[in-house]
Amino acid sequence: MDIINFLKIILKGISQIMLQNNAITGFLFLIGIFYNSPIMGFGALIGVFASTIIAFILKYKKKDIEDGLYGFNGALVGIALTFFFNVNFLFNNFIILGSILSSLVMNFMHKRKLSPYTFPFVLSTWFLIILIRYYDLVPQKIQTLIEVANLNFVSSLSMGFGQVMFQANIITGIIFLIAILINSKISAIYAFIGSFIGMITAILFSFQLNLINLGIFGFNAVLCGIAFADNKKYSLVYAVISIIISIFIIYGMITLNWIALTAPFVFATWITLALRKVVSQKIKYFN
Repeated sequence: MDIINFLKIILKGISQIMLQNNAITGFLFLIGIFYNSPIMGFGALIGVFASTIIAFILKYKKKDIEDGLYGFNGALVGIALTFFFNVNFLFNNFIILGSILSSLVMNFMHKRKLSPYTFPFVLSTWFLIILIRYYDLVPQKIQTLIEVANLNFVSSLSMGFGQVMFQANIITGIIFLIAILINSKISAIYAFIGSFIGMITAILFSFQLNLINLGIFGFNAVLCGIAFADNKKYSLVYAVISIIISIFIIYGMITLNWIALTAPFVFATWITLALRKVVSQKIKYFN
């Protein structure tokens, strides 16, 4: 394989973080990450390279590798670890370990015809966070929240996109939206609906304003929207159901002081897919 095709696979791996199969979209995602945080950008690159290369070495399905399906979870592992921890001489090894683990989990789920989404990333990152914290292997970053008095609509909507990749930056969020739009207009529309509903729901239930402004109640909702983005009958209904479920899951996890990552998106989507299957079976039965 030549270097150009390999780089396309890497960029598609980045794009698949938001369920897009497009190298240009992936390139724009990468630009958005580097714009906000070069360290997280390098973390993403280490992760996507490690998870993709191990998939080649283990001879996983070629089409899946070429579509970037073994890259995006590793990229997210790299971004997440650089978000939670300070870099030291051990750090890259943990990104590589987590990225490899994410590919192993991804392949395990694919073989069983499950819907992995970002669960391999979630599982790998939870494992590494527990491991690193328990043995105090890498210094943790201190995350502080600034109390705010007013809602910022632009910030909340934009960061609903940015926070999918831990980017608390309005410009980065806008770049992400444009990147999705380039590949799929309907995905961009559903993603925006997700961020909007996340914000509105959080306002209606009086969730913390600083978290609303940071897009914390929007980013899982964005992914839920994209997961159901198509022109099929009732797709919008299922998207909204999934979005709302994800909002309350992340609120519950925050209340319990659990690190949510994209688990609310995964769990909400699984629940909604199961619901859709039951409804489809009932419709067939009555017809």
